[in-house]
Amino acid sequence: MPVAVLVGLDTAGQAASVAGAVVGLLALLVSVIALSRSGAPAAGARSVQSGGAVGRAVTGDRNRLGPAPAAPAAAPPAGPAAVPGERGVSAAGGIGQAVTGDENEDA
Repeated sequence: MPVAVLVGLDTAGQAASVAGAVVGLLALLVSVIALSRSGAPAAGARSVQSGGAVGRAVTGDRNRLGPAPAAPAAAPPAGPAAVPGERGVSAAGGIGQAVTGDENEDA
């Protein structure tokens, strides 16, 4: 039976307002908890992290590189990519070429 029939329209409106406020506060609490939890660990400075395959990743400075190699064949990821450190490269799929130093030359 509807609440309005049992207690009256004014009381039902007030009860609905209180219930709405409680639900809103619970939603706010869940949102704050979800946002405050840390997600995936962050990768190091100037690093590359991919959930799939990487054709070429360059993290160094002043590199002279030729044409990029062919991208690795598409395959389902083996699992989550590890978190790379500074200037590191990590991929759940294959990595065609990773250039992580400075002033590299690729003919």
